[in-house]
Amino acid sequence: MSSLRLRKRHKLGFALIIILSVLYIVTVLWYNGIIWFNTPSEKDYPVRGVDVSSYQGTIDWKKLESQGIDFAFIKATEGSGFTDEYFAENYKNSAETDIRVGAYHFFSFDSPGKTQAENFIKSVEKREGMLPPVIDVEYYNGNGSNPPDEDKARQNLHDLITALYEYYGMNPVIYATDVTYNRYIKNHFAENDIWIRSIFTKAKLSDGREWTFWQYCNRGRLEGYDGIEKFIDLNVFNGTKEEFENYIG
Repeated sequence: MSSLRLRKRHKLGFALIIILSVLYIVTVLWYNGIIWFNTPSEKDYPVRGVDVSSYQGTIDWKKLESQGIDFAFIKATEGSGFTDEYFAENYKNSAETDIRVGAYHFFSFDSPGKTQAENFIKSVEKREGMLPPVIDVEYYNGNGSNPPDEDKARQNLHDLITALYEYYGMNPVIYATDVTYNRYIKNHFAENDIWIRSIFTKAKLSDGREWTFWQYCNRGRLEGYDGIEKFIDLNVFNGTKEEFENYIG
């Protein structure tokens, strides 16, 4: 092998090591919440929020409010029989702040929409100024590799939406990842606002539809909670503060 070709191989090998090292460092920094792929400006998105569950443990809601948090979605239920152990405490204590609060339900592909609605309704009392109920549609237990039937999922989701609308008088918001949006929501549920999860790129729905909430970071760091999860999900509302004050879903 000529010395020229050998030098080229050495250079390529060195460049590859540098690239892999940079990727490793970036991954470590992201994993530890030191850098984020999305940092939407407060000028463009002045209304900021979080979503929480039992993973955040006991929450100091006044402390969260002091860090510029305008809204919060609190996990309430899953499927037809599960209630988050911290929901009642979070729902009660958050009312002592000016944070606008809503509750979310983790959608089950394995149980009827009507019984899922019953579970949510018995857990989440109506409250003045509350945000619309949220239905979190994402994969779990590895079913992304074997996606649930689309027609059955949409029917259960439709039944859940209908029951929540009848009880709360607000159209539920649908939370989705890009994958679940494209499979189950796209070209359906036009009356429901969308909360999209997009932590690596700027939020954009594949069908050109406008989103209402954007979860842009799942590794945020704020003060005021003591759970097993050191990170907190960060979100923005797609509108002005005045529009948010008038928002009812």
